[in-house]
Amino acid sequence: MHFEILVEDQSGKKALDILVPKIIGDDHTFNVHPYKGIGRIPKNLGGKADVSKRILLDQLPKLLRGYGNTFAKYPAGFPAAVILVCDLDDKCLKAFRQELLDILNACDPKPETRFCICIEEGEAWFLGDIPAVRSAYPKAKHAVLNAYVNDSICGTWERLADAVYKGGSTALSAKGWQSVGAEKSQWAEKIPLYMDVTNNASPSFAYFRQKLLELSGSTG
Repeated sequence: MHFEILVEDQSGKKALDILVPKIIGDDHTFNVHPYKGIGRIPKNLGGKADVSKRILLDQLPKLLRGYGNTFAKYPAGFPAAVILVCDLDDKCLKAFRQELLDILNACDPKPETRFCICIEEGEAWFLGDIPAVRSAYPKAKHAVLNAYVNDSICGTWERLADAVYKGGSTALSAKGWQSVGAEKSQWAEKIPLYMDVTNNASPSFAYFRQKLLELSGSTG
């Protein structure tokens, strides 16, 4: 199986470049394509998006149509799928998933696609594996980590910062979004190295893992 994985930023790519091979092994192939932010779904699904602006949801209708056409030209017996990985943030999960399905259903031909949504943010997948966080950051505050409720809407990246960054999320936020992004990038490089993909307490990570395993014909 070949996977085309769409993510909203470079941090997501760094994490998935490490995590995906742990899930699907060496018998399958994948590319992770990072975008410059999540954006929003356009009202006109058939409209033309500005391709110079690599904003994930803005581009999604065009991307899925393109993958549908491309996959249809692949030789028989070469299965491929699109995996969208993005943050829920403050959106309604049910409504957001339906909007994504509407984009997919408007495609003809329709690419094999799965939507994997981090609840509430990508850092939830890291916090789903507390031992991995502690291995990457031995000085992490255990009380903060132990108080986290998996996939809760709680300011997820802030919770991780409170556990591993000196001065917590308040000190990090005071440095500005560029510093926040740089720190998130470090988390994405360090924590996944220690993650056990078969034992993660985040339901949204478990869903992502299961979709990859189902599509690749693996078990887990």
